[in-house]
Amino acid sequence: MAVQAHPKTGSIHSNKYLGLQPADLIRMYRLMYCSRRIDDREIQLKRQHKIYFQISGAGHEAVLVAAGQVLRPGQDWVFAYYRDRALCLSLGLTPREMLLQAVGAKSDPSSGGYQMPSHWGKPDLGIVTRSSTAGMQWLQAVGAAEASLYFEAEPNALDQAQRAPLGSSMRHSPDEIVYVSGGDGMTSEGEFFEALNIACLKRLPALFLVEDNGYAISVPVEAQTAGGSISKLVKNFPSLHVEECDGTDPLVSYEALRRAADHCRGRKGPALVHAHVTRPYSHSLSDDEKLYKTSEEREDEAHRDPIPKFGLFLVREGILDEKELEQLESEVDREILEATDFALAAELPAKESILQWIYSPDIDPTSDRFEAEAKFSGEPKTMLEMIPATLADEMARDSRILVFGEDVADSSREENLARVKGKGGVFKATAGLQRRFGSDRVFNTPLAEAAIVGRAIGMAVRGLKPVPEIQFFDYIWPAMMQIRDELVMTRWRSAGAFKAPMVIRAAIGGYLTGGGPYHSQSGEGIFTHLPGLRVVMPSTALELCGLLRTAIRCDDPVMFLEHKHLYRQPYNRSPYPGADFTIPFGKARLVREGTDVSVITYGALVHRAEVAAAELLHEGISLEILDLRTLSPYDWESIARTVTKTNRVIVAYEDMRSWGYGAEIAARIADELFHDLDAPVRRVAALDSFCPYQPQLEDCILPQSRDIVNAVRELASF
Repeated sequence: MAVQAHPKTGSIHSNKYLGLQPADLIRMYRLMYCSRRIDDREIQLKRQHKIYFQISGAGHEAVLVAAGQVLRPGQDWVFAYYRDRALCLSLGLTPREMLLQAVGAKSDPSSGGYQMPSHWGKPDLGIVTRSSTAGMQWLQAVGAAEASLYFEAEPNALDQAQRAPLGSSMRHSPDEIVYVSGGDGMTSEGEFFEALNIACLKRLPALFLVEDNGYAISVPVEAQTAGGSISKLVKNFPSLHVEECDGTDPLVSYEALRRAADHCRGRKGPALVHAHVTRPYSHSLSDDEKLYKTSEEREDEAHRDPIPKFGLFLVREGILDEKELEQLESEVDREILEATDFALAAELPAKESILQWIYSPDIDPTSDRFEAEAKFSGEPKTMLEMIPATLADEMARDSRILVFGEDVADSSREENLARVKGKGGVFKATAGLQRRFGSDRVFNTPLAEAAIVGRAIGMAVRGLKPVPEIQFFDYIWPAMMQIRDELVMTRWRSAGAFKAPMVIRAAIGGYLTGGGPYHSQSGEGIFTHLPGLRVVMPSTALELCGLLRTAIRCDDPVMFLEHKHLYRQPYNRSPYPGADFTIPFGKARLVREGTDVSVITYGALVHRAEVAAAELLHEGISLEILDLRTLSPYDWESIARTVTKTNRVIVAYEDMRSWGYGAEIAARIADELFHDLDAPVRRVAALDSFCPYQPQLEDCILPQSRDIVNAVRELASF
């Protein structure tokens, strides 16, 4: 049952301080003052054009130093947001380190100069790298909290995580919690409610802090949140402990946060603290709050400023006198001045560093390490049968692997497993895995694609190897923010301090006879456009096995695209090639040798090219077919080899012709191999339309064998 505490604004008994000692209170004030003065110094530096961006934590300091008293640096995991300067100082980040980020220095520990100021990250303190997108962190924190419970149940997984690259920062404490914070505006994102739903479903040790300063840039809370109070909206979530407090009072905030943290540490479920704070400065230096806040409102905020309030409290309580307070402030000012001078003199990152950390420096999936001979056994399997066989071998080898998504389990109700055959995915691609490996490792998720990927990021950051499934590629778009702005940038924006390797499996493509516009989409080119993401699309069962295993064993995020039309085809079957069979990324397969025209393709068009080749052979035209297999990276050497051999080339792909994946291949051929061409580069692809339900119309939209035949005839006669 949810617990709702009423706002507390009264004074705290002077002799108790909730168990905090006078030295604790002095340290809290020092951190609050330091946080504010770093903000002020950065504002000054921005106006002097010595730094390039500033966003402050002013007005939030009290609740954040209280959180710093509750959290355990290096044990708990922290998904802080950009106003959490005072918290990060409390946990151990220094003014020097913060100002190094402000100038974009090479030695900035949060990002090496790649990310904007106030986007914290430091593995040894448990502070996870931060992006600028609003509200994406809620789901990642939930995934990290799932990892906390998983490591308790599967200690072998933690051992394997610690032996993997970056393993030194992978740790687990028995009563650890995961802290995640955001402003009141960030609770308007659907990811916030998806995160709360999952946290309560699984009773996760996640502490949500909502720092409510009344505004999301210029939009007031009553225009953001129904009823104007997020804590009232969520108070009936089961197992969620809810507190509401005056976030400008450090002791009141500490009391609320301590109760919330105890709830999480006791494994009673998640907690949410709704702290009312102020924002005495504009949203950032790109904003001017005078344009939308009245002078009366700003004056009222000034009266609630936590720093003068708490300084006066310390003096009234006799903990510090005015002279001691001034001395403390002078010491902080000197420290920040020295830190500023140090940061302004720091070395900047080298220009060539921009290509560092896009992919793993430790494991290269294109290397000969992943060249392996097949050791065939058993009857031929279809692509669909090869998926669970491959996953089962990898899950037996690596306890870090979790498989989850919509409908992937045999049954969410374990008590029914003995009485039902089991689902195992809408295509049966994960059938039997839950029965073999248990519900901790194979489980169904809510119908929320952003949540599936966001949780997986949090798990991967903790050292797990998630293999989430997006049921249909057509429905991946709610997860796009998590993929584009979070997943692929985690390693790069943290200068290699964090990573999020995972394999996102998605069924893609048409030729389904009745799939229609929402079950037949392509769009792989959108994902090959993302640096940091490997994109794979096999066309045979053998390649699916080898490439899926490479995807799982590599150290980068992988988009693994499985063409639905190919799942059950008899022509692409293969016996099982063994538990260690891998295929390197970036190595195309020469499907058929020829002399007259080359077809560069992948996915379902490989077989259509083979059908076309058989027809053209009767006309004396010899077709060479190259299956790319991996789209990012792709095998340029093999492309160049076939083009220089036949001097005529077609790039065939299922996606829409304009702006599609094949356009890049065609453009590079024209750019770099122009003198080897005897005819223009041709593209065979879908029309610039959607895939219709009526089969005759689908045939008109999607590229067919006859389209390849016609294009080859034209090139051969050029």
